[in-house]
Amino acid sequence: MAKLIDKTMYANIINNVSKCIQLTEEEQHLFTSILKVQHVPAKTKLLQEGEVCQFEGYIQKGCIRIYYVNENGFEVTVTFAVEDWWVSDIASFHEQKASRLFIETLEDTEMYILSPETKERLLQKVPKFERVFRMLVQRNLVTFQNRLINTISQKAADRYLEFIKIYPTIPQRVAQYYIASYLGVSAEFVSTIRKRLSAK
Repeated sequence: MAKLIDKTMYANIINNVSKCIQLTEEEQHLFTSILKVQHVPAKTKLLQEGEVCQFEGYIQKGCIRIYYVNENGFEVTVTFAVEDWWVSDIASFHEQKASRLFIETLEDTEMYILSPETKERLLQKVPKFERVFRMLVQRNLVTFQNRLINTISQKAADRYLEFIKIYPTIPQRVAQYYIASYLGVSAEFVSTIRKRLSAK
C-alpha cells in the first residue's frame, strides 16, 4: 500500500523526469526516497540576496517568483514558476556562491527538494539524471535568451502577449504589479492592456 501511495504522491515529478529519461521501478524508488517534501506558506522567502542557494525544487503545487532589487531599490521580477516547473538559483547552487536573487512563494506551495548533497548522491547512483538537469539548464538558457531579445525588440503590448503564452495562469494568480515588474512597465499599463484584450 505504501508503494502505491508513493507512486500517486510522486506521479507528477516522475512524469516530468520521464520526458527526458526512462526510469526503472528501482530508480524511481531511489529518486523519490532522496527527495525532501517541503510545504511552504505564501509570502515566504526561500532565498535572499547574499545567501547561498541550497536547493533545486520541483513545484508540485503553488506559485513562486524570482526577483532582484535594482540600484534604485525597485524589485525586478526575473521569472515566475508554477506547477510542474523547477526552481533554483542555478549559478548560486552550483558554484555555492552568494546569490543576487530573491526567491519567494506567492501562494502556499508544496515542493520536492534536492540539496547539493542529495543531488550528488542521486547522480552517483543514477548517472542518467545528468541528462535531466542538463535539459533543465538548456531550457532556462533558451527562456532567458528569448526574454532578453523580446525586451529589446518588442513593444510592451507584444511583451505582455508573449508573457501570457508562457504563463497562461499567472494573470489570475498574482498581483498586477508583479507582472508589471516582469515586463518593465507600470501596473497601470498592465491594467490597460488587459482591459483592451478582454474587450476584443
